Amino acid sequence: MRDHGYIEGENLVIEVRDAMGRPDRFAPLAAELVALKPDCIVVMGVEPTQAAKRATTTIPIIMGNADDDPVRRGLIASFARPGGNVTGVTNIGADLASKRLELLRELIPGLSQAAMLWLSDVDTSTAHLRNTEAAAATIGVRIEPLPIRSAEELDDAFRKAAESRVQAIIVPAVGLANVYQQRIADLAIAARLPLMTNNTPFAVAGALISYDGDRRERHRQVAGYVSRILTGANPSDLPIQQPAHFELVLNLKTAKALGLTIPQSLLQRADAVIE
Repeated sequence: MRDHGYIEGENLVIEVRDAMGRPDRFAPLAAELVALKPDCIVVMGVEPTQAAKRATTTIPIIMGNADDDPVRRGLIASFARPGGNVTGVTNIGADLASKRLELLRELIPGLSQAAMLWLSDVDTSTAHLRNTEAAAATIGVRIEPLPIRSAEELDDAFRKAAESRVQAIIVPAVGLANVYQQRIADLAIAARLPLMTNNTPFAVAGALISYDGDRRERHRQVAGYVSRILTGANPSDLPIQQPAHFELVLNLKTAKALGLTIPQSLLQRADAVIE
């Protein structure tokens, strides 16, 4: 926001609410923010955006990283002209399933089965699962869903993954999976499972590989839309922005712990390598 002339504490006030991955907190936190009568609300994730939209039809809402189709989810009318009070940025996370599977196959030659951590009560997680299953079916890879609803089920999910002899685990960074990145990364290493995710900080926490839209680009896009709305733009006229650049991050420390050698072809294409 500094790039647009805004400095918190001087000409900008930011109120933060964190649901800590709990869907039951989305609605009350959205109501809290609406009661403050802000000039706009920035929301991370499709489900929280839906809660914010239900809470207000007048305050502009900016999606920070919608990783499911906002048209299908009823948030906007179209990418070009959103209509209503919602606009923002999508990282098309669910639509990148094919690319993530392709990268996993480069890491694990002969990949035939992988598990996927599935937050069964989170629609975005279900979208990731369905897209991954569809992409996997075209290349002969079987996806085993690991349904969970709470952090208390993580240990059991990874035990089941290890027992089922899958060759890797895919974890979309949504809901509680975002909150417990370090724990999930540690569980994957303990189970000796290469972990693929869609979130760069997850790779920093210990996931073997992540592939996602460029986060810095996304943050700049969100800040630009906040600035335009603060100066009078109508969210209904601001087209949904999509990533132009993508980020491949590899964790060599995790690869060593798993006894894996990352192919040079992947290392040469990586945007960041954690050692």
